Formats: sequence, structure tokens, C-alpha cells
Amino acid sequence: MRYFIRLSYRGAGFHGWQTQPNAETVQETIERAMATVLRTPIAITGAGRTDTGVNAAMMVAHFDCDSVLPDTGRLVRSLNSLLGRDIAIHTIFPVAADAHARFDATSRTYKYFTHRGKSPFLYPLSWQLPPKIDFDLMNEAAALLPRYTDFTSFSKLHTDVKTNNCAVTHARWEPEGGQMVFTITADRFLRNMVRAIVGTLVEVGTGRLTVDGFAHVIEQRDRCRAGTSMPGHPLFLWNITYPYPIF
Repeated sequence: MRYFIRLSYRGAGFHGWQTQPNAETVQETIERAMATVLRTPIAITGAGRTDTGVNAAMMVAHFDCDSVLPDTGRLVRSLNSLLGRDIAIHTIFPVAADAHARFDATSRTYKYFTHRGKSPFLYPLSWQLPPKIDFDLMNEAAALLPRYTDFTSFSKLHTDVKTNNCAVTHARWEPEGGQMVFTITADRFLRNMVRAIVGTLVEVGTGRLTVDGFAHVIEQRDRCRAGTSMPGHPLFLWNITYPYPIF
């Protein structure tokens, strides 16, 4: 039987999603809890990999089990009692045997949260904006992103992906609850891509880069041309979509 898990987590205490040697990760933490509850090793596969410190308002993963789980609600409660405050399991439900949390996802949405002025409450999950920044210019530059497919300029160097092509369908800064939030949706994302895009858009907004210069950065396909990588703590994996028949 194959099951999907819907979960969320705060990334500050983890070295990203994916299991790695000598580091606490979200994937390994959940697998350890599942092995304790189900009394057998369980491997889970996530819909993507978030970097160190990055949060997920909604992550999806799948796992296989030799038998039908009679009470997934009880399993959710048991896992949450073991996982601590930084990870929350929301639902576990059966899916088709060939359903895949990563490869069947049709889109992913990220949000990057920012705020004006010093705040002792927002800073753990938001980035403080510089005093002068032009969001109209930043949105003019962001509107160029769906015109391109190769985002090498915004990718972490020396990754193991076969292609740096992504289909961006939405990218815009908008006010949300007193904050300015950058929302971007694509079929897939490269390592560090969103934080590099935000960093380069900030250069546009602060006058260090023109909108035409932003387009040139993309066309150069050179990470050294793009802006700095922004901090991970204000970044959230926000949503993942799947084709309906998978469920």
C-alpha cells in the first residue's frame, strides 16, 4: 500500500528536508518517528528538497507499507506526539500504487515574507526591508520570469540536476497582512532558485540593477551575475498541486 503524507514544518532547527550524514533533517526525523510507531523501517519520499532553514507550510511525501493501515488518524496523532513542535503531520491517506509525491506534482508555490521596520515578532520568519525599495520596479522585473525557461543564473552551482529549465507561471510581490510577500509558482525549482531570484529583485528595487539588467542576468546563464542568495528563514514552500486522479 502506498500512502501520502501532508505535513508542515519550521526549518530553523533542520539542515533542510533531505537526509544527509551528521545532520538533523526533516526527512530523517519523520522516518525515525514512523519506525518507532510502526515498528519497522519506513522510507519516505518528499515532493521536493528544501534547504537549511527553509520552512514548509505544506509539504507532501509518500511511503509504502506492507499492509493496510487500519487507523491513519491514530498514526497521525502518534507521530505528532513524537515529532515535537517544529513538525506537524496533518493527514495520511492511501493513494494509487504508482502515485509519486515528487514526480506527479504539477506545480509548486513558494512565498518569501518581508516587513518594513524593525520587529521583534516578525524577524524569525520574515526579512526586514531596506528603507527605500520600489516594488513596482520589482514586479516589472518579476513579470519577465515566465518568458524564460533556463534559470541557470539562479541555481546553486555544481548540482546534480539534468536540466536547469523551469516553467514559471506566476511571480509577483503583493501585500499580505501588513507584510510584502513574493509569491512564485513553477512546475519545478532549482536549488537556491527562489532565494537567488528574490536577492536579484531586491537589487532592482534598491536601484542597483535595472529591469533590463535583470533580464540580462537571466540570459547570461551565470550564477555570478545574479544577486546574493537571501536568508532561508522567511521562505516557505506554500503549496503543491497534483492531478486529481492520483487520489
